[in-house]
Amino acid sequence: MEDAGVYRNPDNLSQKIVDVAAGESHTLLLTGDGSVYSWGKGMFGRLGLGSQKDEPFPVKVNFRNPSETRDSVQILGIAAGAYHSLALAEDGSVWCWGYNIYGQLGLTGEDSHDSLVPWLLSTSRFLELQPPDSSTDLSEAEGKASLKICIVKGGGMMSLAIDNRGTLWMWGNIPRESKEGGLSLVSSFTPTPVWDFHGRAVVKVACGNEHIVALVSATESHKDEDLLCYSWGCNNHGQLGLGDRQSRLHPEVVKISDEESLWTIDEVACGAFHTALLARKKKLGDTLESMCWTFGLGENGQLGHGTTQSALFPAPVKELPQNVYLISVDCGLFHTSVVSSNGDVWSWGMVKGLGLCPDASRAETDCGDALSPLRISCEPYQPIFPGPVKVACGAAHTVVVAQEGHKVWSWGRGRSGVLGNGKEMDSYVPTIVLWPPITKDFKEEDLKSSDEQDKVKEKKTEAITETDEKLSSAMNEVKLLQTKLSIMEKYASILHGSIFGKPFDEQDIPVLMRNSDSLDIAKEWENMLEAADDRKLIRMEMFYRDMLAGVKDKLMKRKIKEIIKECLQSSEVNNN
Repeated sequence: MEDAGVYRNPDNLSQKIVDVAAGESHTLLLTGDGSVYSWGKGMFGRLGLGSQKDEPFPVKVNFRNPSETRDSVQILGIAAGAYHSLALAEDGSVWCWGYNIYGQLGLTGEDSHDSLVPWLLSTSRFLELQPPDSSTDLSEAEGKASLKICIVKGGGMMSLAIDNRGTLWMWGNIPRESKEGGLSLVSSFTPTPVWDFHGRAVVKVACGNEHIVALVSATESHKDEDLLCYSWGCNNHGQLGLGDRQSRLHPEVVKISDEESLWTIDEVACGAFHTALLARKKKLGDTLESMCWTFGLGENGQLGHGTTQSALFPAPVKELPQNVYLISVDCGLFHTSVVSSNGDVWSWGMVKGLGLCPDASRAETDCGDALSPLRISCEPYQPIFPGPVKVACGAAHTVVVAQEGHKVWSWGRGRSGVLGNGKEMDSYVPTIVLWPPITKDFKEEDLKSSDEQDKVKEKKTEAITETDEKLSSAMNEVKLLQTKLSIMEKYASILHGSIFGKPFDEQDIPVLMRNSDSLDIAKEWENMLEAADDRKLIRMEMFYRDMLAGVKDKLMKRKIKEIIKECLQSSEVNNN
């Protein structure tokens, strides 16, 4: 359903989302015209809006060069760490904002505080160190002219970047050699190059709380088919996928299969202590097969292997359908989500953080973790997310961009406005993010004729005033309806969960009510019992028995109180 009163121009790049990134409790969107929007929790300035105030709807982030009085920067890439954010500009400059206690913003000296607005990380910071091979040293002038950052990434308390030569740079809380010769996490306020891949190109990278995973060209002449997966950093839970729990200071190759030559890893993602990979396998007839492989900590089901066991080697998520092609993967702290080219979305992992929907069984209501993939429906009558673009996972929320970048859904933890729908309620099902943001700007290029343009110019002030009044009235009404709806949703979810073991979903609306305002309770109950499996019937019977026992117990207590009261009254009469 389209948002009422919002005109959508399919060619308007300012409304088309091309990328999404999620931090611990905030989300970033990048549009086709190079603008960035953020919403969610504002603590530490992670939204880049000049304050620490929470924002329940997407708000545009301003980027200004020190010498400019207005925005003059076009952004090409975005990334989010736990409490900080990154943006890559068209000229290769890097902008950072948010939390900086470990140096993840690259701020040093007197400026080494948190930043509430985007701060320009000087390109010279990437030129202070040169390759260890003196034969490949570049002059300072040549280096400044040629080096350009092409990709930025964030995760945990660290930041990463890849330049046009394929060199990986890291700063923030990064793994370094300790005094004892082992590995420890050390704060670095200056971007530090990873020389282990010198001569080859790092193509993609991801990082968790304490580990890094990168896709690197196998040879100096980079080809898509020649990528190798490397991992390094802390490995207490097997998140490096190297078969043990020993940490690594230097990158080592991760092998996903005995048939390694048949698979090509396309995407990498890291949770707090687990890792997910998307790999494709070319088959006859040029058709493609894809698979998700996971490893690391598994105690919340975040690996999707059907157990809570950790995995030291990559293992496929076997319960995902084999006939779909996966295009995007991301990890929250303890959950994982994937999207197929058809718009199917699956999630698995921790529920207490509301990273995904709960398991319906009575036996698992205490932990609620989904140990295998659960399919997330876009809405009751449309299970897929049409025109999928990308999925992003925060600590306990998930965001999906679809409809070719013109619509956004979110679900999970809702406090602090994390879901971008104006509410602060947790949601177990996808909700619509307010996109595009409501604006008062008049786009004259969208008008159909010059006559219409002249009319709009003459009445512009009057139109703005009238629009503001209507918008204010509509927003007040929407807020009132949202409050009432939130209360109703909460009540329905609690009641439905008590009976059926899972919160109320729109798919649970009786068929008879979808096209009518009336409902035959007796008939619907009969249909529900007929469609229920043995597991659900047993749970309903248990709920009925518990409820009946409670009623009988309450009646008995009241009768006892009445008897005692009568006895006391009789005793008082006799004593008088």
